[in-house]
Amino acid sequence: MLSLSRGRYAARAAAGPEDLRRAQELRWLAFRAGQGAHGGSGLDADGFDAVCTHMLVEEVATGELVCCFRFLPLRDGREIGRSYSAQFYELGALESFTGPMVEMGRFCIHPDRRDPDILRVAWGAMTRHVDEAGVEMLFGCSSFHGVETDAYLDVFAMLKERHLAPPRWLPRVKAPTVFRFAQKLARREPDARRALMLMPPLLRTYLMMGGWVSDHAVVDHDLNTLHVFTGLEIRAIPAARARALRAVAG
Repeated sequence: MLSLSRGRYAARAAAGPEDLRRAQELRWLAFRAGQGAHGGSGLDADGFDAVCTHMLVEEVATGELVCCFRFLPLRDGREIGRSYSAQFYELGALESFTGPMVEMGRFCIHPDRRDPDILRVAWGAMTRHVDEAGVEMLFGCSSFHGVETDAYLDVFAMLKERHLAPPRWLPRVKAPTVFRFAQKLARREPDARRALMLMPPLLRTYLMMGGWVSDHAVVDHDLNTLHVFTGLEIRAIPAARARALRAVAG
């Protein structure tokens, strides 16, 4: 079973229904509680839970769950229609990707936690899986809290200017409600400092490793979020960044 222990935190694969329930409770707290989204059961669950591997990051001293995410392995791009992201994006361009892929989803950190080591350990665990399984692309949906696009215009302008997907992989519009930021913000110059401050930590990490995004954001009223499709080709990760990740992964 995939596991990793570093300092105050340890990451491991969920071992059964109780671990899955704990992850669903943390996801509800992160994505639904207090966000105006419907669904007050205290659990965030969907049909993808049954086919994904779920990762938990816990505080070693207390056993408290501080972070979780799930991942779905795909043999290559021909299976991308099975992914969660395919509900929201037309991903036909990625069907020609020939290597193993992993969709990383429902990534969240406990709202009361701010320790950057949590994210570091989570990425260390994912790095170990990527190396062991020979994964060549990571992808998923990177989420912003709320559905008001005006709050994130500097972020979207920076994504438009520096981080759009290569044309050969560019996702197309599929969801009924989207914000076409690459088109609408064509002339906007981003405030880089503000953009980095408002950018979700997961997305910021993807981009630091050479990741890219769709040219539009999906308005997800179910989770009360905006999200962009995010892709990362493993071979594009800068050598120094890859060494740092593998040092954490052991």
